[in-house]
Amino acid sequence: QVQLVESGGGLVQAGGSLRLSCAAAGRTFGSYTMGWFRQAPGKEREFVAAISFSGGSTYYGDSAKGRFTISRDNAKITMYLQMNSLKPEDTAVYYCAGRWGGIMTSRERYNFWGQGTQVTVSS
Repeated sequence: QVQLVESGGGLVQAGGSLRLSCAAAGRTFGSYTMGWFRQAPGKEREFVAAISFSGGSTYYGDSAKGRFTISRDNAKITMYLQMNSLKPEDTAVYYCAGRWGGIMTSRERYNFWGQGTQVTVSS
């Protein structure tokens, strides 16, 4: 079991930037595909981005393309989500998650999750 802790959320104005971090506990972090999801009030948890275990492959949901960048530092057992040009519709709780195997966009395919960090974008 891998424990994940997100940080970096907060309140930002539209057009601003935030960088989320996901710190992992466990030596096998470098073996997992990692992803970011988000959930707004009253909505389903949706896929944002994912990155392969090596960091060599990434994949983005439509809402993140061109604005967000996912990355990881296996030596620091940490994953990041750089979010630029934020919009009010990006307001949500952001979760990091991990899974064995390749990149998937379905939340049911992820085996372990963090507790989430709130991102609020004001207009």
